[in-house]
Amino acid sequence: MNGTDWPSPSANLSMVEQQIHKILAATGVDVPSLAVGGSSQATLPLPLAALVSLTITYKLDKANERFLNVVGLAVNSLGAGCPWPCMPIIASLWAQKVKRWSDFLVFSASRTVFHHNGDAVVQLLRSCFTSALGLNSSPISSNGGVGALLGHGFGSHFSGGISPVAPGILYLRVHRSVRNVMFVTEELVVLLMHSVKDIATSGLPTEKLDKLKKTKYGMRYGQVSLAAAMTRVKLAAALGASLVWIAGGSSLVQSLIKETLPSWFISVHGSEADGGESGGMVSMLGGYALAYFAVVSGMFAWGVDSASAESKRRPNVLRGHLEFMASAVDGKISLGCDPATWRAVCLWVCELDGGMYPDVDAGGRRGCIEETEQRIEAVERGRTRSGPARVLVGWMQWVRLQN
Repeated sequence: MNGTDWPSPSANLSMVEQQIHKILAATGVDVPSLAVGGSSQATLPLPLAALVSLTITYKLDKANERFLNVVGLAVNSLGAGCPWPCMPIIASLWAQKVKRWSDFLVFSASRTVFHHNGDAVVQLLRSCFTSALGLNSSPISSNGGVGALLGHGFGSHFSGGISPVAPGILYLRVHRSVRNVMFVTEELVVLLMHSVKDIATSGLPTEKLDKLKKTKYGMRYGQVSLAAAMTRVKLAAALGASLVWIAGGSSLVQSLIKETLPSWFISVHGSEADGGESGGMVSMLGGYALAYFAVVSGMFAWGVDSASAESKRRPNVLRGHLEFMASAVDGKISLGCDPATWRAVCLWVCELDGGMYPDVDAGGRRGCIEETEQRIEAVERGRTRSGPARVLVGWMQWVRLQN
């Protein structure tokens, strides 16, 4: 592709770079530069160059359209796996031949950023949270919600160029390009907890964060009511569960519940403790968020009934997680997370609908909650007692009955 026998990508490679940067920057993602330094030229690996040269010589008519549709997928897949910036080079070559395909080619090239750059994946996930929760002032985020997350899809033109792509739509298009999906779950837990902190603080100055007070309208945290904060926390947790399910399906959800969450509870998180009442409120909301995150992820993976084939996997996964929780409540496992976070997780499980664990009757549920609180307090004071809390025993007995 030296520009003599074949078109040279350098003719519009810089334009493709600018358009890719514009698409992703509007979504909150920073991309590596495509500029080729020195006297070196932009090149393609020989197998990919041969395939591109073969397809680019096809005459564009109805007779050859079906061949281009098949070979085009192969070029796209092979180009995505080749070193950066192979796909932008392919886009620049094809855009010279078929200008009306330019927008599609540039958007396809922009997706390969997430295959090569893990930091770009983190930035996109963060943008999904901030957009859905309305935590930033981006023009495509507006006031948050599903509309800000998904927008109106991929537009053709906007102010003389490609319109900004909503982060949710971009994630749906690029999640298959992510190399390490386990990395996605770990980052989602971190981003969820950061989002909870942002929700709790709600952008207030530090001096106002300690003003936790009660009014005639109920408990209020700074200027944000606790009920409103809980609603947004549930939205953040549901979004996180959706992103996990989309990225890796039931196998990734299983890994989340069996490995990622227990590891997070055991690890020490230095940034968690802010001190005072504000820190306790953030930790409590974080515990509720993690519990809701796990439950919704499990619902996506195994449903809520016992008839589907997927639901047969539920007991094995839940048993291991509940045994971990019971051991931690009894002090057999040392936890590194904030005690208020762990307490909130346990109490959220206790407060689930009684139909979820029939071995614990409705009348005794309050006692189960109180016993769990007492056991957690005993562990915190160093006075552990044998036997897990009754509510967790009831959960495990119910899980065993599902086999």
